[in-house]
Amino acid sequence: MLRAYLDHAASSPMSASVVEAMAVVWQRAGNPSSLHTAGRGLRRILEQARESIAADLGARPSEVVFCSGGTEANNLALLGAAGPDGGLVVSAVEHPSVARVRDVLGSRVVVAPVDAEGRVDAASLRSALTGGTRCLSVMWANNETGVLEPVDELVEVARSAGVISHSDAVQAVGHVPVDFAASGLDLLSLSAHKLGGPVGIGALVVRRGVSVVPTGFGGGQESRVRSGTVPVALAVGFAAALRDAVARLDTEALRLTALGDRLIAGVRGIPEVRVNTVGAASPAIVHVTVRGTRADDVLLLLDAGGIDCSTGSACAAGVHQPSEVLLAMGRTAAEAAAGLRFSFGPTTTAADVETLLAVLPSAVERARSAFRE
Repeated sequence: MLRAYLDHAASSPMSASVVEAMAVVWQRAGNPSSLHTAGRGLRRILEQARESIAADLGARPSEVVFCSGGTEANNLALLGAAGPDGGLVVSAVEHPSVARVRDVLGSRVVVAPVDAEGRVDAASLRSALTGGTRCLSVMWANNETGVLEPVDELVEVARSAGVISHSDAVQAVGHVPVDFAASGLDLLSLSAHKLGGPVGIGALVVRRGVSVVPTGFGGGQESRVRSGTVPVALAVGFAAALRDAVARLDTEALRLTALGDRLIAGVRGIPEVRVNTVGAASPAIVHVTVRGTRADDVLLLLDAGGIDCSTGSACAAGVHQPSEVLLAMGRTAAEAAAGLRFSFGPTTTAADVETLLAVLPSAVERARSAFRE
């Protein structure tokens, strides 16, 4: 069976050029922290990758701190900015790697509400600030709905209050224009495998002059902020994937927007299906609520029909629960448990969308029958 892969927001396949770039480095021996010839050679390759990533993000190379992925980057940003006694303000629709900082810091974290479309506004951010707030964090593009948050408002509120601003841009980089210097942000997180790079590497971009307390200890290889040997081959793959994504960003945005528009038009012909991706949003994500179903039932029926998609974030240990994002947007518990995310990437074709639209109506009907039984 030819399958339609519509889960690029979970992980986007690596291109041949990314695999080739990494393959050359895998064959080299050495540690980039070593002083001998092999080590210095790998260090040079690592720094070239860092420079490439920085250039594509509008950042300085010294501001790019390699991490194991977006989750570690977000953890480091929040815990590192808060320090031992500071507070945080986060939006109610964050990725689990941000939202669950409440499990660690408890009452030191204040959650800012969002509207029915899942967006925060400046007033809610300002009202959430307290005297002990050290950092304000709002994601750039939502990982479930794709909705774009007002990063400029986040930066303005943070700057006026004298606190650090952070944005989880994992789902934004490579899909919408992201310029770190121009954004005014202090901290920005991204991950390679969401834009066609390898799994296992990401970065936290730390504006020059901003202090982040290390959350781990060891050799301090990454600007004494993050310890551990950096996997050079993964960094090279990361750089190659980001370079490719930025080069094709404008044309891909138009192509993916057309695919999303076709999908939205098609699903609106199915009774009791609500589109949650509204207004300014990533062109790579379409999120819908299929009322009267359990999302897992629809997903498994689509899977049997050759469609790979998601019920939301792929970072929830494989256990589907009602979406906290949809609950924060004012949806009922039943609606929050009936969400499906379709996400696109370079390999997505018009035929993939047509395959989905051919399979989806019957999958929804069967899932509703099972739900009523």
